[in-house]
Amino acid sequence: MKATGIVRRIDELGRVVIPKEIRRTLRIREGDPLEIFTDREGQVILKKYSPIGELNEFAQEYCDSLHESTNHTALISDRDYIIAISGGSKREYLEKRISPELEKLTEGRSTYTTNADNNPMKIIYEDPNLDKYSAQVIAPIIMQGDPIGSVILISKEPNSIMGELEVKLTETAAGFLSKQMEN
Repeated sequence: MKATGIVRRIDELGRVVIPKEIRRTLRIREGDPLEIFTDREGQVILKKYSPIGELNEFAQEYCDSLHESTNHTALISDRDYIIAISGGSKREYLEKRISPELEKLTEGRSTYTTNADNNPMKIIYEDPNLDKYSAQVIAPIIMQGDPIGSVILISKEPNSIMGELEVKLTETAAGFLSKQMEN
């Protein structure tokens, strides 16, 4: 564990303020859920909670199905990282931090589509494939009004087009994953 040199006191209601520098570094925003753990040495550990991360295995199976149905690379992200991929390089994408552009799109709660004539969106923070994407569909996963991740279809094939079918499949996947989280 890394020491920060920052000390905070617990107030009369049992609250502790997480310093702004740490929140910024760990991308913890107001309203973000945190898991609380304790260890045998009496340390209290706070971990950013990813609701969609609870469905990790299920998300991977859904990615596999999307890839088999569309023959495009399918990815699922939470609000910070890519948590599942099928049809592409796991080493390139899996557990990589999502780009600020993707984060903003997800927070905007709208589906994004691009084909060869549009500018593609960066998927991961340092995306070496940006100039290779020929088509993308990105649908946010919304649970109880809050964005919790996204479902992404990408293609690097030169003449690939994301049409109405791919948009509907991606939006359906996002809606289905949202319903699974609510149960």
